[in-house]
Amino acid sequence: MLHDFTAVTADGVTALTEAALRSADAVVATAVRTRPPTYASTLAALDAAAAIVGDASGQGAFMARVHPDAAVRAAGSGAEERLTKWATDLVFRRDLYEVVSSFAASDEAAALEGERRRLLEHTMRDFRRAGHELDSGARDRLQALRRRLVELEVEFGRNLDEWADGIEIGPDDLDGLPDDYVARLERRNGGFFVSLDYPDYFPFMREAKRRELRQRLQHKFWNKAVAGNRPLLEEAVRLRAEIAKLLGFATWADLAIEVKMAGTPDRVDAFYDSVVPGLTTLGAGQLETLTALAVTEFGGGPVEPWDTTFLDNVQRKRDYGVDPNEVAAYFPLERVVDGMFEVTGEVFGLEYAKVADPAAWHPDVALYEIRNRGDSEPIAFFYADLFPREGKFGHAAAFSITYGRREADGSYRLPVAAIVANFTKPTASTPSLLEHDEAVTLWHEFGHILHFCLTTVETNRFSGYDTEWDFVEAPSQIMENWMWEPEVLARFARHHETDAPIPAALVDKLVAARDLNAALFDMRQVFLGKLDLGMHATAAPPDLMDVYRTAYQHTLLPFHEDTFFPAGFGHLMGGYDAGYYGYLWARVYGDDMFSEFERTGVTSAEVGGRYRTEVLATGGSRDSIDHLRAFLGREPSSDAFLRRLGFSPGSGAGLPDGQ
Repeated sequence: MLHDFTAVTADGVTALTEAALRSADAVVATAVRTRPPTYASTLAALDAAAAIVGDASGQGAFMARVHPDAAVRAAGSGAEERLTKWATDLVFRRDLYEVVSSFAASDEAAALEGERRRLLEHTMRDFRRAGHELDSGARDRLQALRRRLVELEVEFGRNLDEWADGIEIGPDDLDGLPDDYVARLERRNGGFFVSLDYPDYFPFMREAKRRELRQRLQHKFWNKAVAGNRPLLEEAVRLRAEIAKLLGFATWADLAIEVKMAGTPDRVDAFYDSVVPGLTTLGAGQLETLTALAVTEFGGGPVEPWDTTFLDNVQRKRDYGVDPNEVAAYFPLERVVDGMFEVTGEVFGLEYAKVADPAAWHPDVALYEIRNRGDSEPIAFFYADLFPREGKFGHAAAFSITYGRREADGSYRLPVAAIVANFTKPTASTPSLLEHDEAVTLWHEFGHILHFCLTTVETNRFSGYDTEWDFVEAPSQIMENWMWEPEVLARFARHHETDAPIPAALVDKLVAARDLNAALFDMRQVFLGKLDLGMHATAAPPDLMDVYRTAYQHTLLPFHEDTFFPAGFGHLMGGYDAGYYGYLWARVYGDDMFSEFERTGVTSAEVGGRYRTEVLATGGSRDSIDHLRAFLGREPSSDAFLRRLGFSPGSGAGLPDGQ
């Protein structure tokens, strides 16, 4: 069942892809010919074809993100484009639309219930959104636009993955940088090279005292792949607007949000309207504190975007005694992983085991199996690819390799997923030490893994984290909360040299500083969401630089001139278009769900079992709002979210009425 990734070659990726497409095409051809159409011959067959293509994506196209061989990555990128175009084209087939429509009018279709009824409804919705109510010329144009959009998105992601840049600094430029950080830097031209990889970039922006160096590095970071990606993004925004118009929607945002929890852009606007004023007030006060601190740190002046994390770090040390490097000493990666397994094992009734021979794409990659507690047979597998290397995906994310689903013979195909991240790689003398924020990121991504791997649904279509796009972050947002609980940290956070547990006083300081400058950082999330909507919620394609500048005002900081951050913002071309608001939106639900654990016990197996059953296992087999109601036993509330932001419940902030 598990793929041998050690044997992957560029030609092999291409051959695997073509074989999968031939198999999927054969399944679809049979579906079109079979009369009379039945659930098995139409919907089940199409789901099986999608699963064939999905497996090929996980075994081949995924290599574009992680494989060390550039030729394999290029083949993976080509495979991604081929497979995505196949899925895009499928829904435009008139013969397929006609046979499924014929089935939809049958007595068998009328009797469908549960997940099968939902599959029919979503498939017919897909056909409507593919323009089958339009004339043939408009459908052809729509299909061509969709295919071109796939090309743009693949090229955009490839440009980011392959981008390599940074700044060179000399021995006199190291003020503020910890010795262990400097020891990890690449030596170059008698000095050091600071790359844009996360383990280089973020500590530098937090610790380096030379403002002009932080400015230079951020300038590079905010101009990633700009020459190649800016025109791709501009074209994509134009094409999306045209697609929306062809389908009778006012904007791309109207089209995209129709299938999300929010339903309409107006509801997203109402959500932002409910939280932005309060966040702005809180953020302005936090910025005043940082501005006063800037006087002592570098003589004053406005706080610039390359100053915020630096000043935040100074404030954490001064006011709370929290030094991220001191904290990191208690979070060696292996212990964080062990703690993550211990806590989630207790809460969700799971056990984990490392596979001795992972047969992975790189020696750094580990493979784990997930079992129900007390059982010997696995229910899922996941890979952990956690360290940076050239050409690898540059952020942190969960990727699907095999979707869990019920096979035609009644067996269950086990889910396989991967965490891909970029944490500091261990050396011969020092383990990988995670800053607390990095540990939070790891738990966040593991929330996606659990959502994907604990699925019990029947169909590929609704498996794992294939839910509404503005709910998909909630099961990962909730995971972050455990990393702030003293009783949880006390279980596994131990000094990498002395094995001493993290001092309770340090944990108290860390937790007390959790929401330091939180409004300012939340306003950055608002900026990103507004940037996305500014590009996609207008009928005519806008000037993207104007959108960037306007949205950036929400950060409350001066604009970083001569940058075009959107060119490096992969979410705009990676599925979150007109959907990035979902991160903040989903946090409402994540906080609300975690409040159930707070009420009963943060490691309560009873609450964890209910959460696993009602939210994680059900995937997209019902509306996410129904997951929430079933788990919470009530309507969702924004109270927990509001308390975190510093508002009082009932203040008017939070979700708009009716959600």
